[in-house]
Amino acid sequence: MSTTSRQVFGLTVLNNNHRDIRALRREHGQPSHHGNKLWRSSLLLMDYLQEFPIEQGARVLEVGCGWGLTGIYCAKQFDAQVTCLDVDASVIPFVEHHAALNGVSVTPWVKGYQAVTAAQLAQFDVIVGGDICFWDNLAPLLFNLLRRAQKQGVRSIITDPGRQPFTDMATRACEKLDALCDAWFVPHPYNARGYVLDVPVA
Repeated sequence: MSTTSRQVFGLTVLNNNHRDIRALRREHGQPSHHGNKLWRSSLLLMDYLQEFPIEQGARVLEVGCGWGLTGIYCAKQFDAQVTCLDVDASVIPFVEHHAALNGVSVTPWVKGYQAVTAAQLAQFDVIVGGDICFWDNLAPLLFNLLRRAQKQGVRSIITDPGRQPFTDMATRACEKLDALCDAWFVPHPYNARGYVLDVPVA
């Protein structure tokens, strides 16, 4: 078994000690907003999408994408048209490298998700994001994004290990946006647990 890469839901994912990742870090620097690895919430999201799949060819926006692995999964599994958005430009080479490694293409977009307008959201069918509500100040920003998306007929699926800012935001989304929030567990070999927030279209 390789110590520098692994297979995750049909994707090849490089570990931080892989020579390609080390080379990208040397050339582009270390991502500054925690977009530096595969987070377990992405595993929750991929598993959830296996149970509740999106439509083939859907237009997907992954927000706070980090390495973009959930978006890449959507491109590979559902032939989705994927845009990977992150506020940190230094993650984009990692996104593009993993996309090429897995035989798909995605569109990078450097922007904070709070700045995505309703008109821009209307260009997508589904928003996905994993572990993107880890600070208190992010909770209202993410809620407002989900509300704007819902008004534009966009479904949103967000996963989280259960951090308090996410819990507060999810409670509000269930009350105001008719969202569903469920505990989710992915067994061995992934051993990931947390919550899935699924916000329907209006």
